Amino acid sequence: MNIATEAHIAGKPIADKPKARPVRMVRWFIIVGLLLAFLTAALVGFNAFRDHAIKQFFAGNKPPPTPVSIAVAKSEVIPNLLKAVGDLAAVHQVNVTSDVSGRITGIMFEAGSTVKADSPLVQLFDAPDQGDLASFKAQAVVGQLSLDRAKQLAAKQFGPQSTVDQAQATYDQAIAGIAKTQALISQKLVRAPFDGELGVRHIEVGQYLTAGTMIVTLTDLSMLYANFTVTEKQSAQLKVGQTVRVQVDAYPQRNFEGKITTIEPQISADTRNIHVQATIANPDLILKTGMFTTTTVVLPDNPAVVTVPETAVDYTLYGDSVFLLTEKKDDDGKTSLTAVRTFVRTGNRIEGRTEILSGVKPGDRVVAVGQLKLQSGAAVAISPDGPPPMPANLPRY
Repeated sequence: MNIATEAHIAGKPIADKPKARPVRMVRWFIIVGLLLAFLTAALVGFNAFRDHAIKQFFAGNKPPPTPVSIAVAKSEVIPNLLKAVGDLAAVHQVNVTSDVSGRITGIMFEAGSTVKADSPLVQLFDAPDQGDLASFKAQAVVGQLSLDRAKQLAAKQFGPQSTVDQAQATYDQAIAGIAKTQALISQKLVRAPFDGELGVRHIEVGQYLTAGTMIVTLTDLSMLYANFTVTEKQSAQLKVGQTVRVQVDAYPQRNFEGKITTIEPQISADTRNIHVQATIANPDLILKTGMFTTTTVVLPDNPAVVTVPETAVDYTLYGDSVFLLTEKKDDDGKTSLTAVRTFVRTGNRIEGRTEILSGVKPGDRVVAVGQLKLQSGAAVAISPDGPPPMPANLPRY
């Protein structure tokens, strides 16, 4: 069969395929591109609208100002104080002992009582000494008579001068024996060396007391020594006569004042410290020897410095800082307060206040309470509570 002669078959080769229409393909790509562009524009517009709405929301919903207590920085003279630790010792304090050994025959005091100087405390057995005293007194009487008789005979040329000299020596020996025996007897009667308060008794009647054994303590609490040490560098600021304030744990609310009376002229080779001693009156007898003390020496005043409450300073590893209050006007013309963190250089801290060496001027307002809730630039409102009061356990200067 001849394919070319068939009437119902087109006159084209069988291998040829019909071509796609290019117009329909281009139209399809245009439609898809327009859809993608519309979706992209819609997404960008939605994001921009959302950001704008968020900004407007937060612009119209500002957090309320944080309430804080403020304090005003002041220029004042801070007392120049030198602090040290030490202890108390009595001006007159002794362990009462006996000079000689012997058996105790009498105790004439009560433990804890107050005695006067030269009051008898303990009697040791002294009967042999009393017998020797009586013997020497009798010898002295005989010696006196013999001396008078020898002098009368010598005056009338009836006796030699050597007899007078011998009688005089015999009499003097008797008098010396009396004095020695009386001294031995006095050693066996122990007396209080000064006025004071007795401590615990350490002896009993009938006990054999060895010389040097402690009988009782005797302390005069009317005047006390406050002993403390300072460094070699600090010693240049000390002078005899400077005022000293002493605090003890038993009476934390009280200051006991005294004067420096002694400054050790030698520096300890081991610690490089100097021993200082102050004398303190104790009329109420409430201070006791051995008490641990915090001693403060009042030095000449330094120039005035800027101070703020100690609670206003934020101490961190990055430095010390305070929150300064600044005023600014809003768009509506109203004035608002803002707390700005300002780094400062601090000095000494004393009695609830801190020296500010730089960063704050007198009259500046600082946040005293509430700065833990703040960030630099935050809006604040002044609390009606006012600045914190000084702690009650700190003494005023």
